[in-house]
Amino acid sequence: MKMEGEIERFMKVWISSMISLSYCYYIVSRIPKGLLRFLSLLPIFYLFFILPLYLSSPTLVGTTSFFLWLAIFKLLLFSFNQGPLALIKPQNILLFFSIASLPITPKQNPPKQNHITNKPKWLFPLKLLLFAMIIRVYDYKQNLHPNLFLPIYCSHVYLSLDLLLIFIGATVRTAFGFEIEPQFNEPYLSTSLQDFWGRRWNLMVSHLLRPTVYNPTRTVLTSFVSFSCASSAAMLLTFLASGLMHELIYYYLTRVTPTWEVTCFFVLHGVCTVVEVAVKKVAGHREWRLHGLVSGPLVISFLAITANWLFFPQLLRNGVDTKATEEYALLIEIFKSKFSFQSVVIQ
Repeated sequence: MKMEGEIERFMKVWISSMISLSYCYYIVSRIPKGLLRFLSLLPIFYLFFILPLYLSSPTLVGTTSFFLWLAIFKLLLFSFNQGPLALIKPQNILLFFSIASLPITPKQNPPKQNHITNKPKWLFPLKLLLFAMIIRVYDYKQNLHPNLFLPIYCSHVYLSLDLLLIFIGATVRTAFGFEIEPQFNEPYLSTSLQDFWGRRWNLMVSHLLRPTVYNPTRTVLTSFVSFSCASSAAMLLTFLASGLMHELIYYYLTRVTPTWEVTCFFVLHGVCTVVEVAVKKVAGHREWRLHGLVSGPLVISFLAITANWLFFPQLLRNGVDTKATEEYALLIEIFKSKFSFQSVVIQ
């Protein structure tokens, strides 16, 4: 019953979000772009900031806070007539709702998107199977050494996000008939930190932080320092912004005082990425790197070790991983009971 009550609150949160987006569609879109439109969006930013606090389920809080924060960045761009929302044709409110509230961006030039090749059909079932196995392994957590769970935690985070976004992408393609930009590009194949953060991991966030944080910061700083220094400072600030966003999501999930560990994780990776880019430039080749068989394991190992040190501890201390896996089982039981009831009624 507790989970059903949480689902009811979840629905109320998203009804509030849709009403807010209706205001954006019907009123804000008619305000001239710039400062005035930005000011008209401030109440929506505040509302999206506090809405996740009305939920307590880690699964629903994590999804809601992630989606609403993406919506904030999209609306921020929209206030200056930029980003995916600015490209939507009039009289299509459903598409406006979908792009604003979901982690999707329509492909503008599908034929040119060659940097991400078509994935084999067996890859999705394999990921689904691995995710189910990971959830099952949590039942034996007490009997396994904590160090064995490091790859499990990493895989859990990646697969849960990837499968969710695959499902959303398939739904959007069915509803609207257009292709969307991929959100993950097999991050386990990364050959550098720059490759991981810029081209493979959670690309929606990268595509939103670039025009909202990185580009404005670099433009402003270029007037005072060299282009190279401005780019490095902008990169660091972008990682810091991502860290602070994750810190707030962690607060939504745990409701405990921030420890700033996850912010330190992103700042550390920002510093290391800046150093990596600088080394490539000193070497004289922008794409200089070790052979993939060497750099790939090094990058993944560094990501896993630093994640175990700074990214996961706050979640694990507060039992978010355990609560999430328990909720998966509860949600399945709820849907099974609903489906069984409907089958009986139909018969």
